[in-house]
Amino acid sequence: MTPMLQAAGVRVRLGLRDVLEAVDLRVGTGWTALVGPNGAGKSTLLRALAGLQPLAAGRVTLDGLDLHAARPAERARQLAWLAQQGDVTGELTVRETVELGRIARLGLLGTPGAPDRAAVDRAMALTECTPWQARRLHELSGGERQRVLLARVLATEARWLLLDEPTSHLDAPHQVALARLFRRLARDPEQPRAVLTVLHDLPIALQADRLLVLVRGHLRADGPPGDRGVQAALAEVFDGAIRIEADPQGHPRVALALNEE
Repeated sequence: MTPMLQAAGVRVRLGLRDVLEAVDLRVGTGWTALVGPNGAGKSTLLRALAGLQPLAAGRVTLDGLDLHAARPAERARQLAWLAQQGDVTGELTVRETVELGRIARLGLLGTPGAPDRAAVDRAMALTECTPWQARRLHELSGGERQRVLLARVLATEARWLLLDEPTSHLDAPHQVALARLFRRLARDPEQPRAVLTVLHDLPIALQADRLLVLVRGHLRADGPPGDRGVQAALAEVFDGAIRIEADPQGHPRVALALNEE
């Protein structure tokens, strides 16, 4: 049976407000983009799926494992998480930061071996960090730092990647490069991964295999970017400010509805 990350009846309450309400969701391998307006609950849902956000109701499981009851070390071997604001010291070098991703495999006291060094090398190569691996984080631009934090996630070699705004601070060429990387990871014939990304960049999100459209804590639509229902939901939740149209190759793209009343 194909492993699944599954949310069943998930409800999250922050203060006096329900941020997520009875969300049901199944995510398998492939690249899935979670989109929606500000305040929709996207980051909260991602944290809940990672087992990091306490639930008011419901359950989150990964291949039958209850993620909210699992030990952190057990969860970390299965699933890698990238927060919007990565919390690492600026005194570490790029390579030292990426090596932190191997803790999930080694533990705090483990000694890295050749496989660990190879995993770190691969992660840096995929995110184009290798040429400046000896630099310290405080010397990097925001975009460079973001690529290092993503490399740390990739170094875990987890099959499930949950990434909150991974394209933030990146220029257009590196956003496109990341989109290609997500597709490559999701479709790797030897070990396909599940890549779930929260994205505000709708043109990048439309490159995903699947879109989840969230609004006010409810899952409004779920399907491939070319699905008419998903496209209609996108236009609706963004209050008609955008529409989805086909480019000359027939692929969906975002158009701003500037002249429409």
